[in-house]
Amino acid sequence: MKAATDPEQIARHVHDARRGSQPAFAWLYRTFAPLVHAIHLGVAPRARAEELTQETFAVAFARLEQLRDPARFGPWVAMVARRNRPSAGIGESQWDESADVPWPGASPESTAEAVAALQAIRRLPEAYRETLILRLVEGMSGPEIAVLTGLTPQSVRVNLHRGMVKLRLALGIAVEPEENADDRQA
Repeated sequence: MKAATDPEQIARHVHDARRGSQPAFAWLYRTFAPLVHAIHLGVAPRARAEELTQETFAVAFARLEQLRDPARFGPWVAMVARRNRPSAGIGESQWDESADVPWPGASPESTAEAVAALQAIRRLPEAYRETLILRLVEGMSGPEIAVLTGLTPQSVRVNLHRGMVKLRLALGIAVEPEENADDRQA
């Protein structure tokens, strides 16, 4: 997925969508659906995340006139997505990823590893969770994540780095770095 890099292009599509242009709505959806899906995948099983993504865009498109800066559609739709969370009664213990359709072509071992990684990502702070899902699940680059989220490229790099460190620790494939490594060399 190649993210839109031009804020003017984003603003133009928002203006066109406000006038009812179906191609503009479709472009906004195609461009920003991975961002919204990543937010929802961080808090819900894949099937529910897909439903929540649809619901989020229905809400966002109905409220499009409320967007003050059309060039900032990405951060705005992300905020709409974060407010459109699963019902309070659905907790992590009720998530049954095994009920989701397995990843096409994945072995049972690979699927189990993917589910374990996704569950570990879901326990991370929101900023790390969202950027990691955008990178690891949606396959976006750091600059693409920055454009869609409205974060600076440096913030995305920091979130990805720190999130990967925390994810490796959570999965048991790394050890906690010692804080005073320089003290050992003295």
